[in-house]
Amino acid sequence: MTLSSILWQANQDLAQACLQHPFVQGIAQGDLPRQRFSYYVGQDAFFLRAFARAYSVAAAKCTDWETFQVFHRLTQGVLEELQLHDSYSEDWQVNLTAVEAGVSTRRYTDFLLATAWQTDVATIAAAMSPCMRLYLFLGRELAKDGIPDHQYADWICTYGSDEFEPLARQLEEVVDRQGCDSPQLRQTYRYAMDCELAFFEAAWTSFG
Repeated sequence: MTLSSILWQANQDLAQACLQHPFVQGIAQGDLPRQRFSYYVGQDAFFLRAFARAYSVAAAKCTDWETFQVFHRLTQGVLEELQLHDSYSEDWQVNLTAVEAGVSTRRYTDFLLATAWQTDVATIAAAMSPCMRLYLFLGRELAKDGIPDHQYADWICTYGSDEFEPLARQLEEVVDRQGCDSPQLRQTYRYAMDCELAFFEAAWTSFG
């Protein structure tokens, strides 16, 4: 097994907790209250901007051109994802320029940016790859029986698509090439997964 696969398998408890979380299940069924999804869209846009910055810091630290190009392409992928959020902002009446980060969002982004500035490329990739792999996993699980016809179909279609797989895989390949199985790497990966679960929980509980 590759290192990225080992890390993903070691955190299946958190992956399943995310899949079964009422926020994600609300997306699956199409009955998630609109205000909860609107809050999520704003927080996710804030998060993605930090994600793009972390990619850029990682790119600057690369000592080989191939990995630099990987991070550059992944940054472009985030910018395209943010364009999707711009369209969401109109549909869901969210002012993305006025979003204030919630506690869980700030916890996650602070962790990512601190990791980007303070650690090596492999550790940065280990901090960022759980998000990519988890969303691909959630999208595919929710699309197993076909894309549903409801208000959250675009979200499921985006993250369950074949186009999203290469983005997740590119980042995992950085982990596989440059990382080594260590307590620090495992802790970094699991902390990111825990931040993902907390992110969904915050979106679920922000509106009673």
